[in-house]
Amino acid sequence: MLKDNRYINYNVAGFRQDLIAGVTVGIVAIPLGMAFAIASGVKPEYGLYTTIIAGLLVALFGGSRYQIAGPTGAFIPILLGVVLQYGYEDLLIAGLLAGVFLVIMSFLGVSNLIHFVPKSVTIGFTSGIAIIIFTGQIGNFLGLTGLEQKEFFHENMIGLFRNLHMINWFSVLTALIGLSVILVLPRIAPKVPLLLVALLVPTLLSIFLFPGKVETIGTAFGGIPKTLPSFSFPDISLSKLVNLWQPALVIAALGAIESLLSAVVADGMKPEEPKHNSKRELFGQGIANIVTPLFGGIPATGAIARTATNIRSGAVSPVSGVTQSLFVLAFLLLFAPYASYIPLAAMAPILMYVAWNMSARQAFVHILSIRSSDSIVLVTTFLLTIFVNLTIAVQVGILLAALSFLRKMSGKLSIKEGKLSEVELVKFGGNNPEAIQKYIIDGPIFFGTAKVFEDQLPALLQTKAKRMILDLEHLSVIDATGEAALSALLDDAKKAGIQIIVKRLPKEKIPIFKKSGLYEKVGEENFFM
Repeated sequence: MLKDNRYINYNVAGFRQDLIAGVTVGIVAIPLGMAFAIASGVKPEYGLYTTIIAGLLVALFGGSRYQIAGPTGAFIPILLGVVLQYGYEDLLIAGLLAGVFLVIMSFLGVSNLIHFVPKSVTIGFTSGIAIIIFTGQIGNFLGLTGLEQKEFFHENMIGLFRNLHMINWFSVLTALIGLSVILVLPRIAPKVPLLLVALLVPTLLSIFLFPGKVETIGTAFGGIPKTLPSFSFPDISLSKLVNLWQPALVIAALGAIESLLSAVVADGMKPEEPKHNSKRELFGQGIANIVTPLFGGIPATGAIARTATNIRSGAVSPVSGVTQSLFVLAFLLLFAPYASYIPLAAMAPILMYVAWNMSARQAFVHILSIRSSDSIVLVTTFLLTIFVNLTIAVQVGILLAALSFLRKMSGKLSIKEGKLSEVELVKFGGNNPEAIQKYIIDGPIFFGTAKVFEDQLPALLQTKAKRMILDLEHLSVIDATGEAALSALLDDAKKAGIQIIVKRLPKEKIPIFKKSGLYEKVGEENFFM
């Protein structure tokens, strides 16, 4: 599992490319790391710690050549919820526990199951997260100070509207300058690091044009220390584990989905190269999330935008991820005090831009326009993410998707009367058509269709025939519930004096019939190919 093939044919030229790519991504990661931390309800330096430590560990232990890990927008609602309900210290425990879950997932092969999460669920909660991030920055955009972060969306919106009379127009101007940079700069200088410039320009203008008029990182959080925090193991107790296992599991599941999706995107950008190792990727993400909280960092995962930037900047190996971490560390050690001057209003349009990009607008509208059960799953997951929480949204979304799937599958089972061939008529009916009945079973017989099958049993047995052929050539799936339903048919047929003959049972189903006892109950002499 841990075999690493990410450095094949690595050379000095590749090393130079990795250094350039790592610095480029580091420039992008600095403002995002601080912004995501603030939006998650913690101090900005914790986002930098996460960027440094998690980025380094995923680069060393992950399964993708190009993956860049760190704090991401997708985690904001769940992390903010944990902070508001339990506090920052317990967030560290939840992050560590999530890391343990990710390592377990890697060994259990859960990476393959992640692909079975319905798109309607992922688009629903992703769009919901985007709404939460976007609206969560309106207060900073408008310069509304003293807003208390609440657990629920509607509570935050009520607080926002009640304080609209306190708009700071200097903050609005600062935010509009940053937003203008985001909208205009890509058109005139697409290669310039957009988010860094969008942070620096309004910051510098606010310092020189109206100093002290807007809330900054320094006034809100007391500045950023120039060092990494010392190692500290969180105070873990059984009661805390009981309280935190569920949000930790959601963090792990969300981290697994996003990191694997990011790795798949990276594979698509480099189709000529070997694909990522999904088991190793989850293992690396797990190690990163176990270690990062020990140094004050928050949960992390693979970041799609930063990974794409890494590839576009010429990266060829995980060395670029290591370089990114070292570059952010250098920034922390050398320039952290200057970050205190960054206005919160300058960070607001950056997070709004991130939310807009992650909103999956086109996919949302497409699924909604289909007006199917997927649309119901999408809207339900979306609304629950916004108005309740991500944990409930994912659980209910997957449950609804599963029920929808079972409903669809129940219609896939077909039991229809078959036409007897001359051979069947002679061999089993003695040339008497009334002595033999034939049914063709097409589709799955499992817990989702067993009720449909059982409802048709009385009609099947309402016959004068003494022999019944069950043609199972197109039996696609059978589980324990399906076995019980078939067994009930055999029992009822025996009571009615009807001999059951099984024809054309697929070879791969024979072991299942033998283990369940169905083969013996039918009788070997009553099986025909």
